[in-house]
Amino acid sequence: MGSFTKWLGAGLGFTFGGPIGAAIGFAVGSFVDGFSKEDLIREQEEYQQRRNQSKTANTHSGDFEMSLLVLASIVIKSDGKIDQRELDFVRTQFVGMYGKERANSAFKLFKGVVKKDISARQVCLQIRAHMPHASRLQLVHFLFGIAKADGFVTASETEEIRKIAGYLYINNNDYTSIKAMFYNDADAPYKILEIDKSASDNAVKTAYRKMVKKYHPDKLQGYGEEHLKGAKEKFQSIQNAYEKIKKERGI
Repeated sequence: MGSFTKWLGAGLGFTFGGPIGAAIGFAVGSFVDGFSKEDLIREQEEYQQRRNQSKTANTHSGDFEMSLLVLASIVIKSDGKIDQRELDFVRTQFVGMYGKERANSAFKLFKGVVKKDISARQVCLQIRAHMPHASRLQLVHFLFGIAKADGFVTASETEEIRKIAGYLYINNNDYTSIKAMFYNDADAPYKILEIDKSASDNAVKTAYRKMVKKYHPDKLQGYGEEHLKGAKEKFQSIQNAYEKIKKERGI
């Protein structure tokens, strides 16, 4: 219990409360052996004291982690079934980001969260109030990775992620750009750069510079090294899209 308590208490900020906190409480109370709701309440009270002392509600790396868990559970269930490949992808991603021990704690919690009905809108409102735009873009990128883990993205999964993106105030251009990173159609490089295929060479170069600025991994530095992997993958997709267009046009 000690390592789980330490992981949970040290890593969370705003997600201790609200609908995300309720989902965590459900998972802890129902599915996590050796850790009770009373333990969670004690951790919440200690967090509240720290928050009152600092006068701020800072976003911790654990808040990003919990937000991913809860949103991932919503997307995984959107097609009416829970696919083992998607669960394995979530676990693999968390091991890659946080290491095996921390990932084990997170996935233990995830298996409880995925059994609870959760309002995507309410969760996203909570995230939106505390998390910067760059981090919300990264959440959407991660969700498409989960959805594609079983080999293809279903229409129901796409629609669920689209709704989540809207709730997170991710505009349609940004959503379409991230979505295109997971598809190999002919127009994907242009969609990634958020331009039409008819755009001039100068417009392509301008769009590329804009996207580099928007998606630079440095925007996620505050969340620690573990969250930079996904940001770098997204950034690489932009680089690849630009290179394909340059090659195609002979720029």
